[in-house]
Amino acid sequence: MIFSRHIPNTITCCNLISGCIATGCAFHGQFLWAVIWIVAGAVFDFFDGMSARALGVSSPIGKELDSLADVVTFGVAPSAIVFYLFHQVHYPEILMPIRDIIPYTAFIMAAFSALRLAKFNLDERQSMGFIGLPTPANALFWGSLVLGQHAFLVSLKFNAVFLFLFMLLFCMLLVSEVPMLALKFKDLSWEHNKVKYIFLLGCLPCFLLGASCFAAIIVWYVALSIIVKR
Repeated sequence: MIFSRHIPNTITCCNLISGCIATGCAFHGQFLWAVIWIVAGAVFDFFDGMSARALGVSSPIGKELDSLADVVTFGVAPSAIVFYLFHQVHYPEILMPIRDIIPYTAFIMAAFSALRLAKFNLDERQSMGFIGLPTPANALFWGSLVLGQHAFLVSLKFNAVFLFLFMLLFCMLLVSEVPMLALKFKDLSWEHNKVKYIFLLGCLPCFLLGASCFAAIIVWYVALSIIVKR
């Protein structure tokens, strides 16, 4: 019993370590490995809470540790991916004097991710669903986008201004008051789960995009959530 109470926190630490490795990979431009370790962190993040409930050993320190791990895996790691990408994208002539400074703005996303996680811990409205974009979805979006669309992102058709504005948009989504779809099924009926089934059906064409599929799915998820809640 003494050993079992440490299992959830150990899993959470595995999430943290995965995030650290993903960050290191991102700083070296190893986007595939960065995404793999972010996904591994998400798996650990799923099982730490499940194991804590199953073993009946939930604790305040576990909750705090979980948020700290999530900041690294789903905040710092995707920011590191964007940081590296800022060093590769095209810069308009007007931005050339501050080209070496702009990449550090990527870590604004890490700050918004931390704010999102703190808000989630205190917001009782999110016990049954999400308000604002979840940090794992944001991290997966950036990893998938950069992995699948790297050639376009570093081409002359794209530039640092677009990347910065796009990053700010997702920062706003993290802390927005937009209710996001809860994908939990209480039963399998069409009547009670119509929107969820529409979402799942809409995901199928996204898989034709290869490595970019998860980025497309996140965009579809956000768009459908906004349309449904209007």
